[in-house]
Amino acid sequence: MKKTLSIILSVLLILFFVGCTKPAQNPQAPQEVFNPQGSTQQTVFAVNAFLSYKGDLNGYLEFGGDVSAVSSVDVLPDTSGKISRIYVSVGDVVKKDQVLAEVDASRPGMTYSASPVKAPVSGTITSFASSVGNMVAPSMTIGRISSTDKLEIKTSVPERFISKIKLNQKAILTFDAYPGETFTAKVTKISPVLDTSTRTMSVTLILDPPDSKIKIGMYARIKLITDHKSNAIIIPTTALVTRSQEQCVFVVNPDDTVTLKKVTVGIKVDDMVEILSGLEGNEKVVTKGQTLLNNGTKVNIVSLTEEKIEEK
Repeated sequence: MKKTLSIILSVLLILFFVGCTKPAQNPQAPQEVFNPQGSTQQTVFAVNAFLSYKGDLNGYLEFGGDVSAVSSVDVLPDTSGKISRIYVSVGDVVKKDQVLAEVDASRPGMTYSASPVKAPVSGTITSFASSVGNMVAPSMTIGRISSTDKLEIKTSVPERFISKIKLNQKAILTFDAYPGETFTAKVTKISPVLDTSTRTMSVTLILDPPDSKIKIGMYARIKLITDHKSNAIIIPTTALVTRSQEQCVFVVNPDDTVTLKKVTVGIKVDDMVEILSGLEGNEKVVTKGQTLLNNGTKVNIVSLTEEKIEEK
């Protein structure tokens, strides 16, 4: 009897411990993540932007030309002979009838006879190729006198641009000798004919105002102003996108969302463009990162250009 009772107690204890043991967790079972109803996650795009502004915009054609004197006169001796003396050098300022050199016009067996070479006009000696001992004749140029108080620049304009060239047209000049500086000039002469070999037209400009820093023989880079817009709304060309065959820009709103706005463009100068309608100025327009943008897209401006880009 005691043995039977012992067996029964043992079985009851085993059943008790089995019933109280928790089932083991499955490490591969999926875990539920609570997601509140109505919650959404919005994508934010990083973009570059530019602050549109009002300013002057100049359209131009670019050429090159050499600086020369408006008027130059050759120096010629009055007689044949050998140059015996030279009284001037290149760069000297001379007056009309000033003696520049002497020519020994004597012949063997004759008394020495000096023939003066005089300046035909007042100006600056810009060349004097002869030396003492050189033989000269009345038809031989021995030097040149130029008027350096008024300089001109001559350039050649291709045929396709001649309709844009007018008298008194303004130009901006730059020279390698003065990096970062600009000088002004205006068109004073337009050739009535074209060079048939090059299909170009000769155009002459005069420095206006004159500047003593500019020397004869310098090479000028010429920007001939063809369009001038004052108080124009200006943005980079990189801000323009084409949507439904229309030119548009993305404007960043105060809440960092963007609005697609249709714009009408005017002249383009280098990497800047005039906006005729669609913007008022002082708007932030997206210049990089527009590909995936739509109305209402949220953006983060990582680079904002606010300074005005200098007109050219």
